[in-house]
Amino acid sequence: MSELRRVIRLPHATAMVVGTIIGASVFVQPSEVTRGVPSVFGVLLVWVIAGVLTLAGALVTAELASTFTRTGGVYVYLTEQYGSWLGFLWGWAMFWSMHSGIIAAIAVIFARYAGYLVPLGPAGTRAVAIGVILVLSLINYLGVKQGSRLQTAFTAGKLAAVALIIGLGFGLGSRVPRHFVGTELAGPVSAGNFLAALVAGLFAFGGWHMVTYSSEETVAPEKTIPRALVVGTLVVTAAYLLMNAVYLYVLPLDQVATSTRVAADLADRLLSGGGGVAVSAIVMFSTFGALAGIILAGPRVYLAMANDGLLFRWAGAVHPRFQTPHRAIVLQAIWASVLVALSSFRGLFLQVVYTEWIFFGLMALGLYALRRRPGLRRGYSVWGYPLLPAIFALAAFTVVASRIYADPGSTLKGLGLVLLGVPVYFLWARTRDLPSR
Repeated sequence: MSELRRVIRLPHATAMVVGTIIGASVFVQPSEVTRGVPSVFGVLLVWVIAGVLTLAGALVTAELASTFTRTGGVYVYLTEQYGSWLGFLWGWAMFWSMHSGIIAAIAVIFARYAGYLVPLGPAGTRAVAIGVILVLSLINYLGVKQGSRLQTAFTAGKLAAVALIIGLGFGLGSRVPRHFVGTELAGPVSAGNFLAALVAGLFAFGGWHMVTYSSEETVAPEKTIPRALVVGTLVVTAAYLLMNAVYLYVLPLDQVATSTRVAADLADRLLSGGGGVAVSAIVMFSTFGALAGIILAGPRVYLAMANDGLLFRWAGAVHPRFQTPHRAIVLQAIWASVLVALSSFRGLFLQVVYTEWIFFGLMALGLYALRRRPGLRRGYSVWGYPLLPAIFALAAFTVVASRIYADPGSTLKGLGLVLLGVPVYFLWARTRDLPSR
């Protein structure tokens, strides 16, 4: 079997972290956070806490990445910690909903904003979304070097766009008569509203772990990936804080809370109308870059599963010329395109995306057992051990519990879809000679 080529270095890996996290959320819907916590201080506090929790998760993942350098990321870590059944459940949920659903959702966001530049009907929107999935999948099919270079280029451009918005906001925004205008209707914030706002903030930070999926294509992964995780999450946290600060600096809090395109409203306010087209182009640029990183990351998990006997072996083939998991890339592109075409993917995505945090919490708790495993070497030790992994796990399970309490119907259906993978795993195990773990 052909081997994967190690070409991803620290700049490319960091670009994957930053580029995957910064998609469309910070440009279009900080209103979710603002509605839950209607105060300037409260909004910024939520973003700080979301950034801190993301950094905590990145630090936990950094230790695991320095210990297990095999391609597959979270799948590999859960398999090593709990056994192949939980690793299989992660991959199952990734393919059928979490990862493929994220690809479909971001592609549709890209297509919808393309509709601001060129009028598109529902069919045209779906066609553009499927088209961007296929184009980026083809680029990643042809080589990880091309995919990682594209990701790096788009991340650099995306950060430049963010810096431009921040600079213009604080520069031109100085002409606004009042800054950081709160709301007169704000009252006490309940724990439920605060957690709902925090969930919205954490959603905007989603994807930070995906750089670990490409360990075998990363140069010195035991050093490169931990550094990329820490640097990338710090960069994103700073960008998110500054972006939200500039929104609140220019726009009244009530307008931020009710807006569905807050970045476009910001541009219109600063440029006296006509800024929506420019911001639409920026959002398209951002979503394209995020999509490039997500499409690059997912097939590496399916490759690892196939190599472990948890997926058909042919799905884990590496292209002899391009040295990429080409069949896994094709499968992912097909299913993500199907989700777009069905147009009901959003409900599926919302039902299951919260389950990522169940796995993240289990991953953090599994760190304690790994520390006691004899002969296991790690290149990095998580800061704040043993307290930090416990705090992160508690926060992860709190997020899950808050979602179940807020919407028990859809969240339990999503959990049911994941748990459906349990009988599938054991049926598969009975017909295959699976590894001992």
